[in-house]
Amino acid sequence: MRKTLFALTTAALLTSTSALAQDNNLQLPKGLWQFSVGYYDVFDDEEAIDLRVEYRPDSVVFVENLKPFVGAEVTSDASIWVGGGLLYDWNFANNWYATPSFGAGLYAQGSSDLDLGHVIEFRSQLEVSYEFENETRLGVSLSHLSNAGLDDHNPGTEVLSLSYSFPF
Repeated sequence: MRKTLFALTTAALLTSTSALAQDNNLQLPKGLWQFSVGYYDVFDDEEAIDLRVEYRPDSVVFVENLKPFVGAEVTSDASIWVGGGLLYDWNFANNWYATPSFGAGLYAQGSSDLDLGHVIEFRSQLEVSYEFENETRLGVSLSHLSNAGLDDHNPGTEVLSLSYSFPF
């Protein structure tokens, strides 16, 4: 299962970045790589560390500042979420960003006692970050994973994370 999720993540990342290639010289627009560490199931009993990596290409979808993302997260209990979606990168004050996002992905429970009820899990998130002069960002986010009623069992969980982003 882990090899399948890794292969899907790699394929999604390669597909999204190659689709962004311009002309025949394969120069990609600037995007952000984001690495996060967080507390999984922050409001309940399951205690685990959550590690996340995301790629956020600087390409617009439909309206200004609406952008795609692909990512993966794994907990210290070997729970894995791999998916992608859309985010809105709003510069609401000098160097401050609010970034709500919504995505869908595949989930594997790993050795966690928390059964989220389905292999498909949706992630909604609100992130607030500060951008430094070198265009790196430091942020905090709260995300929610849920199967949105795809299964009768739908406990959901929240993750509180600290993130670091850098342009690529």
